[in-house]
Amino acid sequence: MSELDWLVGRFEENRTRLRSVALRMLGSASEADDAVQEAWLRVSRAEAGAKPAQIALAWLLAQGNDIAPIPGTRRVARVEENTAAHGIELSDDQLERLNNLTPAAGERHDEANMASIDR
Repeated sequence: MSELDWLVGRFEENRTRLRSVALRMLGSASEADDAVQEAWLRVSRAEAGAKPAQIALAWLLAQGNDIAPIPGTRRVARVEENTAAHGIELSDDQLERLNNLTPAAGERHDEANMASIDR
């Protein structure tokens, strides 16, 4: 078993505990979910040798030919990074783990901020 396989196994074993700790530290379910998912993307990135945004785009591209992600950016370097996601081949195991991420829960904004958005 490689060091990365061990790390992935430990992460999965402790996902619920990691979310609980993140919830206590951050105070909201959505921020806790975001933190755990960011940590998972970092593990996946280490495995695939790519940046988190590239992993996310590669996952989207793997969902089928009817998906066309359109990421926004103002920097040429980010456009190049995003374009490189097309060349990332995620393994079946990586796709399964990404497909099984816990969905984010809770509101993204408090009521005052939602009121300003919904004007």
